[in-house]
Amino acid sequence: MNNYELTFKDNQCVSLLVGEFGSHLKLLREAYGVDVHQRGLTLKVDKESPKADLVCDALQQLYGLIEDGEVIRLDEVRHCVGILQMDPDADLKAFFSDTVIVANRNRRITPRTVGQRLYLQSLRRFDMVFGVGPAGTGKTYLAVAVAAAALAKGDVERIILARPAVEAGEKLGYLPGDLNEKINPYLRPLFDALHDMLGRERTERLLETGEVEVVPMAFMRGRTLDRAYVILDEAQNTSVEQMKMFLTRMGVHSKVIVTGDETQVDLPRGIESGLGHCLKTLQHLERIGICRFGIGDVVRHSLVGQIIEAYEASGESREFRGTNRGHR
Repeated sequence: MNNYELTFKDNQCVSLLVGEFGSHLKLLREAYGVDVHQRGLTLKVDKESPKADLVCDALQQLYGLIEDGEVIRLDEVRHCVGILQMDPDADLKAFFSDTVIVANRNRRITPRTVGQRLYLQSLRRFDMVFGVGPAGTGKTYLAVAVAAAALAKGDVERIILARPAVEAGEKLGYLPGDLNEKINPYLRPLFDALHDMLGRERTERLLETGEVEVVPMAFMRGRTLDRAYVILDEAQNTSVEQMKMFLTRMGVHSKVIVTGDETQVDLPRGIESGLGHCLKTLQHLERIGICRFGIGDVVRHSLVGQIIEAYEASGESREFRGTNRGHR
């Protein structure tokens, strides 16, 4: 067989590149349809395949990341392959070096797909950004990361996270407790993102001082939000009037981020989603960033992307009523 031969220097780096029981090479074979196998410090790639050059580039870039000390597990390889499939000229080091914030447990938050990187660039460039797409694409999680970084640097004085408390198959009145306890489950994904980013103790401290607020949409009326990073999650469940109210809360030296999934609307029938309406209304404004995520940007379990694809293929995605809203 006619092969390209890639010979590397470090045995440990090659072992990490190949993966346990060759799992990383198997993923590359399946993704590109190219035969690749190991012999000692050399990886052999079938030269006759039209995608052989792409596999060689992926292997060399992955080896470079491992050499630089990056932890490359199967999920990281999967995301790197996804990046290179969307943009064959992509520089993986540019993705891994673009650290948004060093989060809890010394984890670096970086973009993991081409869509996430474009979104991150918009978050840094525009004062108002819409992140729209399916579950699991990191829309809210990245926005919270950028907000936490801005707060740490003193660019803003507070972070405000808002979410509409829309019933999705269950009535609020049936939940136990007072109003705050009834609303809390709707805000839980935002608390989870903060805890994951900052740690539970630091998050609780910031909530106590008011530097971080997590509030239902209804509590935003009448406020003017200066020097704040304001994030609206699950925006597809706002009405047109609510969305207009929210967007006009924006004060001086503030940033507003709106995230949502137009295929998971839980509003009563006959009520237009404020997200879809404002995207049509504001799309001509050059000072607003609009980023749309696709299935290739899903960074949860690999099955999530396949599930979304299956719903779309069945033509039922817009009728899907999700009740479990995650933050990633």
